[in-house]
Amino acid sequence: MQLDSPLKKLCIYTFLILGGLVMLIPFYWMFVLSTRTTTEVFNFPPPLVFGQYALTNYQNLLKATPFFLNLWNSIFVATIHTFLVLLFCSMGGYAFAMYNFPGRKYLFAAVLATLMIPWMTGIVPWFMLMKTLGWIDSFKALIIPGIANAFGIFWMRQYISSNIPSELLDSAKIDGCPEFLIFFRVILPLLKPATSALGIMTFIHSWNNFLVPLIIIKNESKLTLPVALNRLFGDPSRGFDIGVMMMGTSLAVLPLLLVFIFAAKKFMDGMTAGAVKG
Repeated sequence: MQLDSPLKKLCIYTFLILGGLVMLIPFYWMFVLSTRTTTEVFNFPPPLVFGQYALTNYQNLLKATPFFLNLWNSIFVATIHTFLVLLFCSMGGYAFAMYNFPGRKYLFAAVLATLMIPWMTGIVPWFMLMKTLGWIDSFKALIIPGIANAFGIFWMRQYISSNIPSELLDSAKIDGCPEFLIFFRVILPLLKPATSALGIMTFIHSWNNFLVPLIIIKNESKLTLPVALNRLFGDPSRGFDIGVMMMGTSLAVLPLLLVFIFAAKKFMDGMTAGAVKG
């Protein structure tokens, strides 16, 4: 028997709320463990409420690692990388969507083909290239590679093809607007949903990037948060302090949560752009 509409909505919303709460449990437990000692963490049953050692774990975290310097490194790298990705991928997607140049289909197919190649297969030649360029122990190796990636170009190309009419480009040309001004003053402001979604995904990926900083960065003052926090596990002078590790992880996750909360609407607009035609 088919359910009535109100009951059906109630079931859907109940399911979504329960699913959301389940997704929040790991975050909640992480914050709880950041306020506990290692002994309390391994108690049974495990602690489910906040403890009294948040300040102690925070102080021990600052003693174990230059947390705020590592935080600044992550913010700097992720922000600059995200900005450049949005710039170059939007320009690349705009070119593929709006200009009919010789070999466009084949070039776009070649760009998409790179998505089928696992990144790890090229890690050795990539490292040799970074060494040749003199980018070892430099933020350049964390920022520059991937700023014109295939996924970003594909994402922007699809959005522009579906939502930006070619007549708008023709009108701007008739008015005598130069090519670069057409993109920056006419097209780019219309790409906010797509750039917001791509920006959030890029920022999170850059923020959580662990392998590349681990390979490239040698100077401890240039470490990003994932690598710096990982070194807490291998510090023999401090032992295995779960509370301090969870405190560092909790503080590292907060910027990502804030970015997503403030940009959630734009993110969802970008994810659903083109799904419904008006």
